[in-house]
Amino acid sequence: MPPTLSLITTVLLLLTTITTAQPPPAPAPPPVSDSCNGIFLSYTYTSGSKLPPDQPSNQPYRFESTLRILNNAAEELKSWRVFVGFQHDEYLVSASNAVIADGSVTIPGQVGNGTVFAGFPSADLKTAIETAGDVNQMSVRVDLVGTQFGVGSPDVPMPANISLVNDGFICPRPTLQVVNMDLRFDFDYNSDFNHSGTRVMNVCCTKDPNAVTNLTLTDEFLPRQTGDLTIMYDVIRTYDSNYWAEVTIENHSPLGRLDNWNLTWDWMRDEFINDIKGAYPFTRDSTECIFGPQGEFYQQMDFSNVLNCERQPTIIDLPLEMTNNTKWGMIPFCCRNGTILPPTMDPSKSKSAFQLQVYKMPPDLNRSELVPPQNFKISGRLNPDYKCGAPVRVSPSEFPDPSGLPGSTAVSSWQVVCNITQAKDSSPRCCVSFSAYYNESIIPCPTCACGCPRGSSSQTCSASAPALFLPSQALLVPFDNRTALSTAWASIQRRSVPNPLPCGDNCGVSLNWHLLTDYRGGWTARVTLFNWDDTSFADWFVAVEMDKSAPGFEKAYSFNASSLEVNGLNDTIFMQGLPGLNYLVGEVDGNNPKKDPRVPGKQQSVISFTKKLTPGINVAGGDGFPTKVFFNGEECALPTALPTSRSSRSVSHVAVSGVLAVVIVVMLL
Repeated sequence: MPPTLSLITTVLLLLTTITTAQPPPAPAPPPVSDSCNGIFLSYTYTSGSKLPPDQPSNQPYRFESTLRILNNAAEELKSWRVFVGFQHDEYLVSASNAVIADGSVTIPGQVGNGTVFAGFPSADLKTAIETAGDVNQMSVRVDLVGTQFGVGSPDVPMPANISLVNDGFICPRPTLQVVNMDLRFDFDYNSDFNHSGTRVMNVCCTKDPNAVTNLTLTDEFLPRQTGDLTIMYDVIRTYDSNYWAEVTIENHSPLGRLDNWNLTWDWMRDEFINDIKGAYPFTRDSTECIFGPQGEFYQQMDFSNVLNCERQPTIIDLPLEMTNNTKWGMIPFCCRNGTILPPTMDPSKSKSAFQLQVYKMPPDLNRSELVPPQNFKISGRLNPDYKCGAPVRVSPSEFPDPSGLPGSTAVSSWQVVCNITQAKDSSPRCCVSFSAYYNESIIPCPTCACGCPRGSSSQTCSASAPALFLPSQALLVPFDNRTALSTAWASIQRRSVPNPLPCGDNCGVSLNWHLLTDYRGGWTARVTLFNWDDTSFADWFVAVEMDKSAPGFEKAYSFNASSLEVNGLNDTIFMQGLPGLNYLVGEVDGNNPKKDPRVPGKQQSVISFTKKLTPGINVAGGDGFPTKVFFNGEECALPTALPTSRSSRSVSHVAVSGVLAVVIVVMLL
C-alpha cells in the first residue's frame, strides 16, 4: 500500500472513532404545556410591519399574534373566556374562533385597554381523558390581526397580562419567553400547533380550591347566572332553513329600568329576520339580502316581505295598543312601548318579550345547527348603561301552559347577562340641587354635569367655572333665561361673577332636595322634580340613598314612598308617583310664549323623618342630604357643596326685596 494512501486511511479511521465517541444529542425539552395540569394559555407575537402614515410620535404598526387555550384539566371547560391585557392602543381587525365577550366592542374595534375573548362558534373545551388526547377538541387557536401604536422593531408589542376569566380559576402572573425563530414550541399533541415566534407569554390557570360553585361534573349545561338584566334567546321551533326564537328581557335590579329600549346584536352567519311578533326592527330593509349571498341562495323568496337583513339589527318594542294585534302582537309581555320597570315597582312589568323568525345560510341548513347572535347591546332613554356578556348555553327553558297542562320546552337556550355600569368618561343625564331653610341660596347642579355644549355655545361660556348660586325663583326658569337672576343674586351675595359665565348643567331632568325643617323629634325635606325635556316620563321613580338618616324615614305625602334594601343595606328611599299621578310631563310653553320662558314639568312632595331610630344625627350638617340620587335608574350628579347657615344670617330683607324686583323685571321682558 502506498504511504500516502495508508496515511489517508489512518486519518479516516481516527475521525470515525472520534465521531462515534461523541455522546448522542440531548432530547428536546418537553413542551411548557406538559407541566400544566389546568388550563394552559399562550399568547405568541408572530409578525409585524410598519403602516402608513409616518407619524413618529405615534407610529401605527400591523401586528399578528396567536392566542391558544389548552384544557389539561380533568374537567371540561365550558364557555371559555380569556382576558388579554392589550396596552398599546390596539385596534383589532380580526379574530378567528372567538368574539369579544362583553359586547361593548365589536370587531373591528378598539381594544387598547384590554378585552375578554369568548369562544365562538365552539365555546367548550373537552379533556384529554374523554377524547383520548384529541387536541382538536381539547384546545382552540385564536389568530389575531390588528394595529398597534408606538412599538416598532426590535421591540415587540406584548400584552400586560393574559388570564382565564371563567369562575373558579386562579391564574398566576404569566411568564414571558424569548424564542428563537427556528425553535419549535407549543403543545406536543398535534403538528398543527407547532409555530415559530419571537415572544411568547404563558400561564397555567388552575382550579381555585376555595371557590364555591353549583356546577357538577354531570351537568350538561352551565348554570344560569344572575345580573342586573338578563336576556334569554330561546329557539322554540326549528326547521332546515329557518327557526323561530323567543327573546325575553328581564330586569332584576331594584333601581334599574329601561324606557324605549333598543336591543341590538350581531349575526355571525349571514342570518336575516323574516318575521317578528311582539316587536319591530328599527329599520325595515331587505336591500342587503337582495344584493348579497342571501338573494343568490333563496332565489324563489319574495324579499319584499323580509323585515330586516342588517348584520347588526336594532329591535324596538311596540306600543301598548298593538298588544292584541293578531299579526304583530299576541305575545305575553310584549308591546309596552319599550318600558321595563324594576321589580320593586311592578314585577309583572319587569320583563319584555318578542318572537322572531330567523333564516339561515349554508352550511347551517339542518334543524340541529343553531347559532345564536353575538355582541348583545341594550340601551334606553335616560336609563343606566348596561354591559352585556357573551351568550352562554344553558338548560332549555320551560314555558308554562295557561291550561295547567305540562308546558313546552325550548329546543335550545342561551342566556346573556347584562350589568349596570358607568362607562368611562360618560356623563350623567340628571342632576340634583341642594337648598335649606337656613340659607336663601340654591346650590345648583354642577357646571356641565351632563356634558358641555358643542359648537358656538361652548365658546361663550366656561366649562370649568363653578355654577352660580341661585335664588329659589330661578329653579323654575330654564338655564338660558337665568342670567339676570343669577348675576343679580351674586351681586347681592357679594360673590364674584366669572367672565365668561359658567355653562349650564345640560341635564334633561333635575331634582331639588330642600331641607325644610329640623326639630327635636324629627325633620322634613321637600323633593321637587323638574323635566326639561319635551318627552314625558310615565311610571317614573326616584331613589335616594341616605347614609345615616334612612332608618328614620316615616312617609312621603304626595308620593308613594317606601324603604328599600339595596346590596344588603337598608339605606335607600324609593319614591314614585301615586296612582293616576305617576306622569312627569315634559317642558311646555309659558302662558305668553312671546315673553314668558318655557315651563318644566314638575312634581313635588314633602318627606318626614323621625330621630328616634337615628339619635345623634346632624341634619343641617349633612346627614339630611342624600349621598346618591337615582332617577329612573340613572345616577344623578350631586352638588359639590352643602348649604351653610352663615350666609343666610347676613342677607337682609332689603336685599331679598331687591332680587324679587329683578325677577319681576326679567319676567316682564
